[in-house]
Amino acid sequence: MRFDIRKKPVLLAIAAAAIALPVVAFTIGSLVGSNNKVQVTTPASTSTSPAISAVAPKPGFPKLRVHKVKIENGDSLIDVLIRAGAERADAHSAVQSLKGVYDPRRDLRIGDELRITLSPVNITTTINDSEAIDYQLKAVYLPVTYDHEVEVARTPEDSFIAQEIEIPLTTELIRVKGSIDSSLFVNGRDAGIPISVLVDLIRIYSFDVDFQRDIWNGDAFDIMFERQRDESDVIVNNGEIHYATLTLRGTRLPLYKFETSKGTIDYFNEKGESVRKALMKTPLDGARLSSRFGNRKHPILGYTRLHAGVDFAAPTGTPIYAAGDGTVEIAKTNGGYGKYIRIRHNGTYSTAYAHLNGYARGIRRGKRVRQGQVIGYVGSTGRSTGPHLHYEIHRDGRPINPLGLKLPSGEKLVGERLEKFQELRAEVNSKLESLALPAVTAENDKLLSD
Repeated sequence: MRFDIRKKPVLLAIAAAAIALPVVAFTIGSLVGSNNKVQVTTPASTSTSPAISAVAPKPGFPKLRVHKVKIENGDSLIDVLIRAGAERADAHSAVQSLKGVYDPRRDLRIGDELRITLSPVNITTTINDSEAIDYQLKAVYLPVTYDHEVEVARTPEDSFIAQEIEIPLTTELIRVKGSIDSSLFVNGRDAGIPISVLVDLIRIYSFDVDFQRDIWNGDAFDIMFERQRDESDVIVNNGEIHYATLTLRGTRLPLYKFETSKGTIDYFNEKGESVRKALMKTPLDGARLSSRFGNRKHPILGYTRLHAGVDFAAPTGTPIYAAGDGTVEIAKTNGGYGKYIRIRHNGTYSTAYAHLNGYARGIRRGKRVRQGQVIGYVGSTGRSTGPHLHYEIHRDGRPINPLGLKLPSGEKLVGERLEKFQELRAEVNSKLESLALPAVTAENDKLLSD
């Protein structure tokens, strides 16, 4: 094969370039890799050095330490603070600062949860997590009530100062309603009313309702009460009842929370009358006291016996009033008492009216009556020497002297106070309609026993 000698330089040049190109590329690649500090790793099986260097810990300021400690039987405040990491001298100083604000021996209770805060000592620069840090007592928070706690805080002079502080809370209104087929307590609890609120509900109505005998199957309840939550949205308290109504055999008994003229809180019906009503000592007008309570010689039987009430002489037909709100237990002839009415006002008190000429329209066993409502008329039926009312008050089933009875009497709102109450009543009714009824949730269940 023959070669053209004129083409030989070109072929040599091409061959030289082919040899030089890989060398140039390797050199350029090395320079670029060096400038960008790119690390090329080999498989672990062929390398004994780590692929990536360990990252050094980031320096920073140490955080506070917060301990939550629940008090158990036998715990003392000093011991709890020391176990949490406080120096004995600091623990003693913190407890001493509580004088006049909080008494650990009296106020610290089993189950109380304390928050104990420890702060790093003399840290002015950032440090690594691996460095040893000394901590000292910074603050202690002791629970007092759901909305107050005592704060014990370290001062710049390394002493301690104690003060009671208010816990920020939010308040919401909760409405619960339902019917009764077992008891108010059971059905109210099952509907989501906390036990503490149920107890208040029963107390409020105890002036008018006997919860052992006045509640029937098919009666109903409707209640609006307040609830407090903390900054973590946790329920911490179920508060006051703002509105409640019991419907007993078709009769509604609504009550509204309102401030009295004395600045106290009470509950009033729709007319502005307080539930705290004393029983009337004289349940008729224009009467003359003709016989007192106590032992006396009976004018007909002729022997001495207990006169279990008081007698008021009055003309036949004089209206007789119910001495207080309640339920008629008896409205019929009762032996020597003649035509007779007995009203049960609550679980403690009942009143009796004897020798009546007749009963007012609608008065019968089971009828609910209001204080001052006409229930009958003066007469002389039974063992009687003339027209009069024999009136008895029973406490826990035993007769007591009506004239010596002392019961707290609530306020009857008038004038400007009544106008303010009517405005509040309208606001409450409007709010009541706007509230959705809550479902019974796990959160509700948690506080049903509170």
